Amino acid sequence: MFGQVASKASVVSSRITEKSSMSFNKRVLAAIAAIFLILSLPLQPIYGRHNDVKGIYHQAWELVKDNYYDPNFNGHDWSELEHKYDSQIKDVNGAYRSIKLMLDDLNDPYTRLLDPRAFQDENDAIDAHIVGIGVNLQQSKDQAHLIVTRTIEGAPAEKAGVISGDEIVTIDGATAAGITPEQAAEHIRGKVGTPVQLGIKHAGNDRILKITRQEIDIKAVQTKMLDSGIGYIQLSTFISSDAAREFRNALNKLSGAGGIIIDLRDNPGGLLANALEIADMVLEGGTIVSTISRHGRHTDLCSGQPVTRQPIVVLVDGESASASEILASAIKDNERGLVLGTRTYGKGVVQEINRLPSGAALHITVSRYLTPNGSDINKVGIAPDILIENKDDQLKIAISCLKEKIASAKLGIKPTPLLSTTSN
Repeated sequence: MFGQVASKASVVSSRITEKSSMSFNKRVLAAIAAIFLILSLPLQPIYGRHNDVKGIYHQAWELVKDNYYDPNFNGHDWSELEHKYDSQIKDVNGAYRSIKLMLDDLNDPYTRLLDPRAFQDENDAIDAHIVGIGVNLQQSKDQAHLIVTRTIEGAPAEKAGVISGDEIVTIDGATAAGITPEQAAEHIRGKVGTPVQLGIKHAGNDRILKITRQEIDIKAVQTKMLDSGIGYIQLSTFISSDAAREFRNALNKLSGAGGIIIDLRDNPGGLLANALEIADMVLEGGTIVSTISRHGRHTDLCSGQPVTRQPIVVLVDGESASASEILASAIKDNERGLVLGTRTYGKGVVQEINRLPSGAALHITVSRYLTPNGSDINKVGIAPDILIENKDDQLKIAISCLKEKIASAKLGIKPTPLLSTTSN
């Protein structure tokens, strides 16, 4: 998914949870994070004086100094970095390079600089409206291959026959071997109505596709009623500002179902506000999540007025990250439903987005978060209640679990607790 938007503010202060593209070799294009709040301020010109480009670096330095969650800054004296790169900053690109060098000292893959184009793409995803061909991409573990993980329903890529698992081997004749999803985006994005030529490999067969870029509305939720009378909601991202609204509509649509399956597999995260709102729709009471920063601890509680009280099973896997883990752990720890699948990604820190005066943005880790039971899942993940490693079996077993719970409820008896099992 690729696109462009006009930036709306000179400073954006936003708390986010995000699946890092650097902490694992696999890099997921859609792994953008979760935002608490956006504050819009007037645009500030930056090119009036020669020293203004140094101001970009200094603002980034000061934002980290004031907000980074580790007061020891990974063992570095942060004051020493304030003017360390002054002689290297001659233009905007020099400021960006210096900021990246400064951030390297934190050894934190989540605290990072987004150039103006990347920040525009992030805003596009939040606005749920992009220009592109409609694919999610990731690198293979050896970083040699660019793999399609998802195509958006009705988007140009799907219409052209691109499917999940396809490898993109060329883009407009240039090799895609070894490039990241972000680098691929630079080549694939373009104006509405213009074509991009992709070399596709699937099951050993090569083909060339010419795909025309279009405006695409991103849908975060897909809903259906299964033959078993179980409702199924696939939530593919929390990044869209429409995700919570779409999820509420899905619950209303499935109000007659005996139970609900919430599929968070391959969901890398999104707006934290969405995670909080969605959790509140299903929880009957309790804590959603707690965050701990240099300035104290904040706990989000549910309202106790859920949209649904239907039995729930949540599907997760190793790509379920950040906001997905917040929702899954809230349901699990409050004993609202079962979590089924494999251990989740393990992203337990929170970032804040700050727009720099050049149009770039800075993601800063400002806090860590704890599940309702007080667990720190960072680099650990959430263990499912029922471990099912075979993806083809996960949905079937989820349906069986819900059927058992529904049948027990009709008989007025408490179902036998399900033990953790493994299916290969």
